[in-house]
Amino acid sequence: MGKLTLTTFVTLDGVMQAPGGPEEDPSGGFAYGGWLVPFSDEGMGTFMNEVFDRAAAFLLGRRTYEIFADYWPKVTDPTHPIASRLNGLPKYVASTTLEDPAWAGTTVIDGEHLQSEIMRIKDALEGSRELQVHGSGALAQWLLVRDLVDELNLLVFPVFLGAGQRLFPTGGLPTAYELAASRTTPNGTAILTYRPTGRATFGTFV
Repeated sequence: MGKLTLTTFVTLDGVMQAPGGPEEDPSGGFAYGGWLVPFSDEGMGTFMNEVFDRAAAFLLGRRTYEIFADYWPKVTDPTHPIASRLNGLPKYVASTTLEDPAWAGTTVIDGEHLQSEIMRIKDALEGSRELQVHGSGALAQWLLVRDLVDELNLLVFPVFLGAGQRLFPTGGLPTAYELAASRTTPNGTAILTYRPTGRATFGTFV
């Protein structure tokens, strides 16, 4: 069985909304879109290339899917490390409203069948190949509260916003993680890879 991995960009205060530009996701009156851009560097690019090289398929929320579908099909270089994967590998979209996706290789999954479909897709993956989730805030929270994320890649950027959609949902079950890998990019982004180890435990300092 393969594994489901979640890769997301977050601020120091956990905001994941609209990292790439002002028009990406202004919902809720969010005015800070594009907060990632000043910190983008070669180290971030190298890591993302490594992540996409492990992909076997992608699972995306509708908003992230539409952002990707508007850009990546236009990148036609077959050697591009990200575009070649996104354009060539299967894509699954969690949506109840998307009916006729134009991006080749796309399958829409409604919420009622999402969990069973995720298990079916993972069962079909070979070795260490990954069903990858990128961004997709609402979907990411849905997966986290159901313990469906096998590995979490957090790219933590050195900026505080004080507003915006955060990654971890209120009301989720307390969960402990182990640090599997870490690195820091030249512009100060901490890249942390975590794997869940079970329910969080608690104690006291006597």
